Amino acid sequence: MDKGGVVREMFDRIARRYDLTNSVMTAGIDASWRRKAIDVLDPAVDARLLDLCCGTGVMTRDLASRTPNGHVIGVDFSPVMLEVARAKNSKSNIEFVQADALHLPFENESFDGATMGFSMRNLVDVAEGLREIRRVLRPGASFVNLEISKPPNLVWRKMFYLHFYGVVPLLGRIVGGDAAAYRYLPQSLVNFPDADRLAGMFAAAGFEHARYIRLLGGIVTIHSGMRPASVAVADSGRLEQAGVA
Repeated sequence: MDKGGVVREMFDRIARRYDLTNSVMTAGIDASWRRKAIDVLDPAVDARLLDLCCGTGVMTRDLASRTPNGHVIGVDFSPVMLEVARAKNSKSNIEFVQADALHLPFENESFDGATMGFSMRNLVDVAEGLREIRRVLRPGASFVNLEISKPPNLVWRKMFYLHFYGVVPLLGRIVGGDAAAYRYLPQSLVNFPDADRLAGMFAAAGFEHARYIRLLGGIVTIHSGMRPASVAVADSGRLEQAGVA
């Protein structure tokens, strides 16, 4: 089984305890991080939004609350995660779709904004994922990514790593009921780009104004970028601007 299939199967296993486990691991702070990410996106009340790798739909529901006259589509490749998301949803402006974030079943320029929460490090190809997200955004629309990161301060980083690589797997076994899954999730950060490099990948994928905000000393970062309003993107992914080869 390829990496994508392994990750999908893992998320299927932990879906029903996923929200509880996250709340315990972060002491509930994750809710404020999601609100901050949505503040960065700053969607219009009638926006059509995409929540990628939506899992159990927590951020999807938060987005729907901010866009009462809009429509939010939550996408995930785990059918069990989506089953939980649909069971928890009571909002009429949400739709859940099973799909791979690297191959979205939407037309070009379909959305006024997009988010992803704590999932980018699980993508098989981050660069390809960023290009695919840019494809479905309308010109001038933004993508906001919320993710675990590597604190720049070495002392704070060591303290965070003690928690992330030591305590998280233990809590995952006790609360989440799946020790293997919660060993994998911390390990997925090892080869994930740091905040500066990820911002560079946003820019390379064709996003303007790529920037990031560090939260809790850099344990979490919010990256954002905008699809240019006046730039044509070639199929190859190379940016072409009038008069520029």
